[in-house]
Amino acid sequence: MSTLKPIITVCGTTGVGKSKLAIELALKLAQGTHGWQGARIINADSMQVYTGMDVITNKVPVAERMEVEHLLMDFKQPGEQYVVGQWVQDAIKAIDETHRMDKIPIIVGGTSYWIQHLIFPNRLPTAAQSISDSVAQSIANLSPELLELFNALPEQSPSAASHPEDALMLHKLLTALDEPVAQRWHWRDTRKVMGSLRVIKDTGKAPSEIILEQSKIALVPRYRTLCFWLYAEPSILNERLDERVDVMIKEGLLDEIKALRAIASSSPCSSSDAVVTEPSDESAVQQTDYTVGIYQSIGYKEFHDYFASPEHSGKLFASAVEQMKYGTRQYAKRQIRWLKNKLLPAIYNANSGTDYASALLPVYLLDATELGDQWTSCVLNQGEHIMDAFLGNGTLPDPLSLSERAREMLTIDVKPTSPTEVLRARKKVVCPACTLDPSQPFMVEDGSQWEAHRRSRAHRKHAARDKKMHGRPVKRRATVLSKVDAEDQQDQPRSVI
Repeated sequence: MSTLKPIITVCGTTGVGKSKLAIELALKLAQGTHGWQGARIINADSMQVYTGMDVITNKVPVAERMEVEHLLMDFKQPGEQYVVGQWVQDAIKAIDETHRMDKIPIIVGGTSYWIQHLIFPNRLPTAAQSISDSVAQSIANLSPELLELFNALPEQSPSAASHPEDALMLHKLLTALDEPVAQRWHWRDTRKVMGSLRVIKDTGKAPSEIILEQSKIALVPRYRTLCFWLYAEPSILNERLDERVDVMIKEGLLDEIKALRAIASSSPCSSSDAVVTEPSDESAVQQTDYTVGIYQSIGYKEFHDYFASPEHSGKLFASAVEQMKYGTRQYAKRQIRWLKNKLLPAIYNANSGTDYASALLPVYLLDATELGDQWTSCVLNQGEHIMDAFLGNGTLPDPLSLSERAREMLTIDVKPTSPTEVLRARKKVVCPACTLDPSQPFMVEDGSQWEAHRRSRAHRKHAARDKKMHGRPVKRRATVLSKVDAEDQQDQPRSVI
């Protein structure tokens, strides 16, 4: 394992200074460190792979890149789809090329999901060689209606808000093909439901089968990896993010959104990468799939009503700005959750049995809450010192000793990392009492969330109403609840539809 080649990753939330640190580390390496002749930066931001659109995707201006080479940036057209498996393969090629140049690859970006799959191989499904026996049997047992749907899956995920019947049918299809995975997703989460169905179509295996296979493979890293988590206290970071939105507007954000709308309205709908349903008119823009490609960028969807209105009113503009600021703050929260709940547990699992000084995946939190001189002392100097020890096989510091925030954020509860344990951990159930419309079942996560829901005022109100109306709890969708005692149905979660 000591023969693994080194890489450096810089993770963290949006707007925290990841690119700035990566460039500064690359400039340090350009001076010659432990035989390495410099560094190249490999982009791991899923939006910055697209050409142009520099403002909405927050790319570092070329003048500020200090002549450090940036790879996997600005090479996909805005209408193209580019997913994690493609990026991992491209990143591996770029890393291999960089090592051959005697340079260190620095992977930087906020799409931690991509970075995690780069570090840990054998966690992505592969193309189908044949259909598994279980999937073949499940397909054979499909009703004609579900079989027709499976053979002609929609190109894009339907909106559960505007097309609940379609969303529910997709969830029913997934339940018929792979119930354990269907239990993970709310029927309204059509993107994840469609993703699971696509895995079945593309691999010929049920996602739960793939998860079981992955569980038998040890979590072994692809590279010896120095992981930097750049962190800023959310209360401080949120102010910066709000200010950044204002700056983005001044720097031409609205012009880029107009350009994206023009691309969306002219995109062909005949290919698998299509993101609109009708070409060349406003209805096409309205039907843009905001879960695909660059159209996921925060700001594009938020300004839809403003641009769709002929008046371009100040009220709609102010609302769009506030929505964009709120969306950016929420995105930062999700990024932190992924790092704490997904990436850190995987790293700790891979490092188990070793101490921080000999770990293959040392991880350090650098506190970027304060800028100016504090950036130099708490981020840059510490980062350079740790990098020097990592590349020179020196003594690495205790990650928890860097700061109080490092101790707080890097200390996490033990979480399951085995794919099968994760699969079982987040099952969704249906509350019969709160399902007011059988075509739109009310779902909640089993466990603590279900117990909290049981105690909620809304649930108790619905349960009491049913008991008053019928003299006993209503038995909704009895075919699903046949194993549940009738007297307790108002307080029992249903499995899944």
